[in-house]
Amino acid sequence: MGFLRLAVFAAALAGGAYWALLIYFCSLRREALEKDWDTAPQAEGPAARDRFIEAGMADYEHSLRRKLLWGVLVLPAVVIGLLIYLVNYA
Repeated sequence: MGFLRLAVFAAALAGGAYWALLIYFCSLRREALEKDWDTAPQAEGPAARDRFIEAGMADYEHSLRRKLLWGVLVLPAVVIGLLIYLVNYA
């Protein structure tokens, strides 16, 4: 029963941390794209700016940083599982 409570609490904590970091990193990337657009003024207008930012965010969706963020969910589960194994069976 204690393991179940630990698993639920750890999953909730890791999920919250994952979403907080995801929102933060996406916000940083969007800010960087907006600054890139603003430092080199183009004559296309606001619609082109929006397309530029959305294309950059689509590229971010497939980036390594986005994939490494899954470590926030996977790494704690692996460490806790390893610790439980070592304490009980080693």
